[in-house]
Amino acid sequence: MNLDTLPISGLISVIMPCFNAAPYVAQAIESVMGQSHAAVELIVVDDGSTDDSVRIVGELARRYPGRIRQLYTSRVGPYPARNHGLRVARGEFIAFLDADDWWAPETLGKLYRLLSEQGVDLAYCGWKNVGDGVNSEPYVPPEYEKADPVEAFLRSCPWPIHAALLKRAVVQRIGGFSERRFSSMDYDFWLRVLAHTRRIARVPEVLAYYRWHGQSQVSAVKWRQVLDALEAQKAFIAANPGLVQHIPVRRRKDLTEGQTLRQAYRAFWKRDLVSAQRLFRHAAAHLTFSFKDLRHVLVALLPASWYRSFVILIDRIHA
Repeated sequence: MNLDTLPISGLISVIMPCFNAAPYVAQAIESVMGQSHAAVELIVVDDGSTDDSVRIVGELARRYPGRIRQLYTSRVGPYPARNHGLRVARGEFIAFLDADDWWAPETLGKLYRLLSEQGVDLAYCGWKNVGDGVNSEPYVPPEYEKADPVEAFLRSCPWPIHAALLKRAVVQRIGGFSERRFSSMDYDFWLRVLAHTRRIARVPEVLAYYRWHGQSQVSAVKWRQVLDALEAQKAFIAANPGLVQHIPVRRRKDLTEGQTLRQAYRAFWKRDLVSAQRLFRHAAAHLTFSFKDLRHVLVALLPASWYRSFVILIDRIHA
């Protein structure tokens, strides 16, 4: 990632990938333009939208001259689009916001103030899932810096992509986003940030809003998300032996392969049988199951149609 452009002190560059987000992108952009921290540039990278997104962004760019930049990619995905935006970012600080999410007006101001006052490399905050039919409580993450952030980050992704502000130098050091595991690149990014710095601080408030699009967002490739997250964990452990040496090997396995097996059961009980079968098969291939898991693992080795028929039969028997 080439970020050699001389950063402008105090400026926050917000990177926003956009693909067919016409119903939401205006709200997302207005939430950036309305920040109490005025030194903000917004870089919107349209990734080949076929709806009105480009027009809407263009109109807002004319409304806020000099503050919004429009870039274009052609169906490369959100992570390459973010990297494209990072290459032209001018700010000393970087934040990310997707085109269907938004911030409270004081989000960047509070994150920037804490980051500056405490001299840390990254500040993070709480968030809330929103959307039609979503009934989610606001969530403020734990104060990771006061405990063991390494184990906490291995347990799960610490925050969504738009709930943190970090120094551009950190993004430059880690080379932006990897483009290898598309379904867990946020997690991979934050793990690599952690490998570079543990100088983080929390704003204990809900300042970011994550739009949940219902069941369609829980895709039929949940299994890929889980396995991509596992690969990100393993890559972090392999690259940073000194950071994880205090965590017993058995605990590391529970945080990685153990979590994958727990996700297999979660998928099974939700009757996401495609994901359940894939994840149980992963456990079989890597011998990461115990005797109590054997029946689930063995049944998952059946052909997919047989596996589904078997589960349907069991459901009917117990109905």
